[in-house]
Amino acid sequence: MSAVAQLADELFEVMCDHNPVFATVTGLRERDHLLGGHTDEVRERFAARYTDIAARARALPADELGAEDAVTRAVIVQSAESALDQIDVRTDDFTVTDDFVAPYADLLNTLPMVVCQTPEQTRAYLARLAEIPRVLDELGQRNLLAVADGLLPVAHLTRGAIDYLDRYLADPEGDVLRRPVSDEEFLPELDRVLTEQVRPAYAEYRRLLAEQVLPHGRPEDRPGLCWLPDGESRYAKLARVHTTTDHEPRELHRIGLDLIAELAEEYKEIGSRLWGTTDLAEIFGRMRTDPALRWRDGEEMIAAAEAAVAKAEAAAPQWFGHLPETPCQVLAVPAAEAPAAPAAYYMWPSLDGSRPGTYFLNTYEATERFRFACEALAYHEAVPGHHFQLTVSQQLTDLPMLRRVSVVTAFAEGWGLYTERLAEEMGLYSDDVARLGMLSMDSMRAARLVVDTGLHALGWSRQQTVDYLVENTPMPLVEISSETDRYISYPGQALAYMVGRLEIQRLRAEAERELGDRFDIRGFHDLVLGGGSLPLSVLADVVAAWVAEQG
Repeated sequence: MSAVAQLADELFEVMCDHNPVFATVTGLRERDHLLGGHTDEVRERFAARYTDIAARARALPADELGAEDAVTRAVIVQSAESALDQIDVRTDDFTVTDDFVAPYADLLNTLPMVVCQTPEQTRAYLARLAEIPRVLDELGQRNLLAVADGLLPVAHLTRGAIDYLDRYLADPEGDVLRRPVSDEEFLPELDRVLTEQVRPAYAEYRRLLAEQVLPHGRPEDRPGLCWLPDGESRYAKLARVHTTTDHEPRELHRIGLDLIAELAEEYKEIGSRLWGTTDLAEIFGRMRTDPALRWRDGEEMIAAAEAAVAKAEAAAPQWFGHLPETPCQVLAVPAAEAPAAPAAYYMWPSLDGSRPGTYFLNTYEATERFRFACEALAYHEAVPGHHFQLTVSQQLTDLPMLRRVSVVTAFAEGWGLYTERLAEEMGLYSDDVARLGMLSMDSMRAARLVVDTGLHALGWSRQQTVDYLVENTPMPLVEISSETDRYISYPGQALAYMVGRLEIQRLRAEAERELGDRFDIRGFHDLVLGGGSLPLSVLADVVAAWVAEQG
């Protein structure tokens, strides 16, 4: 094993130590009993480890490395420095919301995905549950310290967190933390831990939020990071983390505005064919209000998603040489998480085979959601989007684990958005209504460049964000509300989609121009997915080297 690969393995171990639940759901079970920590001492220890690894990676002579080691070195540097930026920004301290990005909610969202297959794994899970009171106490202290430092949460999102905890505490029989344990021998101990330790700890954390945090919450007209101390620099760091570029927020804002204008022309073209109108407001109004474009119920949503995934799987061999070894399952978002969850998301398969890759579709208020988005969502989240990208990455056994399972947001989400347009090339969209769904997804991601930067760099209010999305996208109002709160809660992450898509498209166009008739679309896709999740600048170097080799 090369020195670079060894350093990559060392960084991956640090990442698993830092977030042992991530290790478990990935299928690496050595830390199943651990839950991590949030104290100053813990953060300083991990910051020192990340700093040391980044420095040692930078010290390696890049011009003396082989091509694969050079890529791994760049991934190490970006991953370690990204972790340092996130520690420095302190989002865990002031992110209080009902979305899974809040640490307390992440536990309730992620731990139920663990599968306990042996008595040892079940005992480890119970030991981990017993750590929840300590972690919630640490999180509560971090929330109070953030308030003291002027890093205030958003009031209406804090109320949402309190409501989320009220729902959780009101349903002990349906406790999501019961799911991983199926062995009846352990059920009495599970109930004891939940009743005597976990639920009282969540009740105490709920009390702290209501009594000591909520009174300091920011109003809806000041939800962005720019209203916090050093907010602009915090946002710039998060934008760099999520896009792996140095694009300035105001530059991304302008790019988003330009894309929205371009998409308007595509809407008019399809609108004229479908409904005989080129009036954008009329097209959006029809998309939002036509009863024929809404779902009958959640079961119909799931069936349509399964059909779209099956269609994409059948066409994929013509466009990809390397395919996932396992299919993608489609499930509804669990009811407890659904009110605040996005329209859809993907959960990668575990390496140990205990959990398949899963496309989760939000069926909450199904009759208020629109069927035109179904196919584009399935292609983004499942096939050939995240399921292909993440599952193929796990199959790259010649690469260090760091590159197989860690996720660079701009790469992963850029790929997902790229595949929505690729699906049109593949002939997957059923009709013009489905193509409107593709445009609606594009509108959302282009608008994210506008509103995310608007909120966190330009000082937009929540209502200003809602109004922009209503006017410039056909998103249903139920999704506009939850999406707006997502952008407030998760600064910078929403930028990654369109930034990544534009870069992948740019690299493909350059390769097609350079290679002409020698360009192979299957080879290009296999190249992009064949290196794991890469920072965009590293991906550009990889594609350039591939083009040179083809010549």
